[in-house]
Amino acid sequence: MTHAASAGSSARLLLVDDDEAACRLLAEVLEREAYRVVTALSADEALAALDEPVPFDAILTDLRMPAKSGLDLLRIVRERDPAALVLVLTAFGDAAAAGDAIRAGAYDFISKPYDIAALRETLARALGRRRLASVRRERPDRPTDGADGHAGPALVGHSPAIIQVMKTLARVAPSQATVLVVGETGTGKELVARTIHYFSERADRRFVAVNCSALAEGLLESELFGHVRGAFTGATTSRPGLFREADHGTLFLDEIGDISLPLQSRLLRALQEHEIVPVGSEAPVKIDVRVLAATHRDLPELVRQGHFREDLYYRLNVVTLMLPPLRERRQDIPLLMDHFLRELAARHGRGPVAVDPEAQRRLLGYEWPGNIRELQNVLERAMLLAEQDVIGHEHLPSEVHQHAASPVAAASPPPNPDPLRSLEEVEREHVMRVLAACGGNREETSRILGISRRTLSRMIQRWNLPRRLT
Repeated sequence: MTHAASAGSSARLLLVDDDEAACRLLAEVLEREAYRVVTALSADEALAALDEPVPFDAILTDLRMPAKSGLDLLRIVRERDPAALVLVLTAFGDAAAAGDAIRAGAYDFISKPYDIAALRETLARALGRRRLASVRRERPDRPTDGADGHAGPALVGHSPAIIQVMKTLARVAPSQATVLVVGETGTGKELVARTIHYFSERADRRFVAVNCSALAEGLLESELFGHVRGAFTGATTSRPGLFREADHGTLFLDEIGDISLPLQSRLLRALQEHEIVPVGSEAPVKIDVRVLAATHRDLPELVRQGHFREDLYYRLNVVTLMLPPLRERRQDIPLLMDHFLRELAARHGRGPVAVDPEAQRRLLGYEWPGNIRELQNVLERAMLLAEQDVIGHEHLPSEVHQHAASPVAAASPPPNPDPLRSLEEVEREHVMRVLAACGGNREETSRILGISRRTLSRMIQRWNLPRRLT
């Protein structure tokens, strides 16, 4: 399945939804926008349509369908054509599934009930972004590991904040734009930078990372721009510098807020003129480097104080990705724990390691000032101390215990805390509560939940809710 490089009114769309009425109505809306729409009521029908010789420019698929789900369809389509443009249609409570879809390669997701203006904008933007698809078609044998040997990165989570990061990342990665990644220490800024590089046109070239706060100013200048022999005491040989090492690839400048004003001036010139001058030389050297930068500091405040150049700030701040601290995405902690425990078990040659309920309660209640990096370190320490492949609260560091025991953390938690539940269980309970509060009135319940009555009826049928509520 290949995509024509078309957008707008000439685009041919495949719309997949097992709700025949909803599928027909959305098709009419899209046809009024001058799209050519083919509908399918199941994943199998969609696959049959994709076997036809006339290609589709984009696929819009509902997530929850019987037999093969929209996620199943997405994976099959992406196996056939990694450049396929797929958008998923999600109902209330589908945040986790939407996150899975983004990680599986969906370009974006569109929430139900549809905001027609937002739908039009999202679809137009998606159809206008063909460059990444063409690059992937030209490199179908692209290896799992990047050219620098780093395995393909993976963002983990299904919280709304991290899904928004995934969506923005998917849009900016194929561009040449400079990206500024902002967040507290330990939130995963380098992982985001590596992900941008991995899904860019430069993925087969080098990703070079440097921590600007870890080097003295003179050494950092030489590291970035290189130097010629004899430029300073000890410069017995010439060195190309990291900009030239990253030529045609990506240079990641971590903790960009810590560099001095003179070095900021040299960096600005490199970004504007696409050339550098090695230390001790007067001859400029042309470069082709995409720069990604990150900081935990408040750059606008540093600009106001005169500690950071305003022109450099705007040059770096073409696109900003704000990474939330872990305490603001607690629902991702179980997923991150599972991810890290599997990674750590493989690294240390261990079998599967579990976390007992009390240890998990304390981990979920901790504030995590060191964010994801601290979580990973705590889990590694606990795993090494756990002899029976079960991490207990006694294997956790004292700061986690102190927070869990403090009155600020959770005033007098119940002696038998509720076990962690799935998103579906929480969603079911919430729908039941709203239904009960509305006296079983489905119209009012649908309005409060922000979903269509048809979607609510499907939820009721799927969960077999008590008739007294409905």
